[in-house]
Amino acid sequence: MKRWGIIQTMPHVFDKPSVASRILPWFSGFDGPLALAVLILASFGLLTMYSSGHDHGSQFELHGRNMLIAGACLFFVAQIPPQRLARLAVPLYVVGVTLLVAVAVFGITKKGARRWVNVGLVIQPSEILKIAMPLMLAWWFQKREGQLRPMDFGVATALLALPVGLIVRQPDLGTAILILVAGLAVIFFAGLHWKWIAPPVLFGLLVVLGVVLFEPQLCADGVSWPLMRDYQQQRICTLLDPSRDPLGKGFHIIQGMIAIGSGGIIGKGFMQGTQTHLEFIPERTTDFIFAAFSEEFGLLGNLALIGAFTFLILRGLMIALEAPTLFSRLLAGSVTLIFFTYAFVNMGMVSGILPVVGVPLPFISYGGTAMVTLGLGLGILMSISKSKRLVQS
Repeated sequence: MKRWGIIQTMPHVFDKPSVASRILPWFSGFDGPLALAVLILASFGLLTMYSSGHDHGSQFELHGRNMLIAGACLFFVAQIPPQRLARLAVPLYVVGVTLLVAVAVFGITKKGARRWVNVGLVIQPSEILKIAMPLMLAWWFQKREGQLRPMDFGVATALLALPVGLIVRQPDLGTAILILVAGLAVIFFAGLHWKWIAPPVLFGLLVVLGVVLFEPQLCADGVSWPLMRDYQQQRICTLLDPSRDPLGKGFHIIQGMIAIGSGGIIGKGFMQGTQTHLEFIPERTTDFIFAAFSEEFGLLGNLALIGAFTFLILRGLMIALEAPTLFSRLLAGSVTLIFFTYAFVNMGMVSGILPVVGVPLPFISYGGTAMVTLGLGLGILMSISKSKRLVQS
């Protein structure tokens, strides 16, 4: 009787756990501020896509589907500890570079660019390197922690230059820039001395200054620039003077700036953008969606959007600063700067302060592959944030 009484007083020991109690541990450790920033940006993206893409039938639904897929990638990667992610660095890098070589040899050409390869499924291997590159370099410097030599930075530069060179040849300057920034961020955060950074930066500034000062002579007909394709030269010349070809190469920049300016302080209102819905803005659901957003939501909307991106980037840098290992710090810092580069380059090219390159605006622009890449990057940040909390506890 006494034993039966004990069992009766503790019935909860034998209760079946609820569904909520089994699911919640999967979300424990998720970074709340980072998740909030993502939800705000995703909301902006859905609103803008509904307006700018409603003439394209199912584009809004497809954009929502891409977000759900990216969310699933985020959730899955967030469950993988950073030390396990490190084991994927070398295989993922080797597979990515091998596929880039395959693209160069027998890739699929679309619109004059050879960027895809058929491996039973048509894929764009350069997207793999957006994640594989920072993983590989973070792994490389982690292995040499405490005994870094100049040669180690040289090897890291070679590991970065190989895929970037293959992607530039496709040509795909936008993706090459993103991967280059991600790799350089890892090398910089690993402790590269300023004496190696200053010369190329100064050289780049001098080149930019020279192009601006001598634009009429450099952009004259028949003048070709070394190490640059003709279309790349034309993009820079069009940036400096869009009016040289207002109905051709300068049309994108001119219409983008008109849409941004016509939005004024508070914008024309949701679904009321004339430049957008009369189809003056080219690529209004992809690369130039920021112009459509600016027209309808104005300066105040832009400030809110930039504020959300700033919050996301600052939170990512905080995760990097608080990460428990060198690998985690380098990886988190690099992934965060990828988001910064995406946003800065896209807004800059639409606003007419940077050349037009194929870089989408994170969470806002339509595109499945880019959205999945963003989800993987956010999953990595979540994983690193979770590992920091586990170490502290």
